Amino acid sequence: MWPWCWLTERRWEKPDQIEERNRMRIGIATDHGGFELKEKLVARLREAGHEITDFGAHQLKPDDDYPDFVIPLARAVAAGKVERGVAVCGSGVGASICANKINGVHACLIEDHFSAKQGVEDDHMNLLCLGGRIEGTELAWDLVQTFLAAEFSQAARHLRRLSKVAALEDPSE
Repeated sequence: MWPWCWLTERRWEKPDQIEERNRMRIGIATDHGGFELKEKLVARLREAGHEITDFGAHQLKPDDDYPDFVIPLARAVAAGKVERGVAVCGSGVGASICANKINGVHACLIEDHFSAKQGVEDDHMNLLCLGGRIEGTELAWDLVQTFLAAEFSQAARHLRRLSKVAALEDPSE
């Protein structure tokens, strides 16, 4: 049995337990505008031990359309088939607009670390959108890691706000 940590108020974990706890099922999608960045992120995510579902594009085609890849990703996030999603298009804007049309998805274009963390903690963001023509590989990787490490706070004020947002998804209203 590992000793108790007074700082975290829980038992210390073996390194393999920490790694196991941090592994996630991640979905990722892109169009031509983010193809190169998506390929690099997929490699890094797999190297970090995450289970990846790649919704495409699987080859670079300059005339493809982001909804063809982002919609299946967003549906998988909403259905719980993947724990979190990453969508990339040229600017990240189109992917964000598209993903948010799916009930249960909280997607946002993120370009800074604070928002990558706070978006999950306060707003239960479950799909990160990036601009393949905007963020470089290293910044994008840092943002993805920050997004994946964050956890929803479950704070009453955030639950209250999110219930008001969820009411907008109810077709009876």
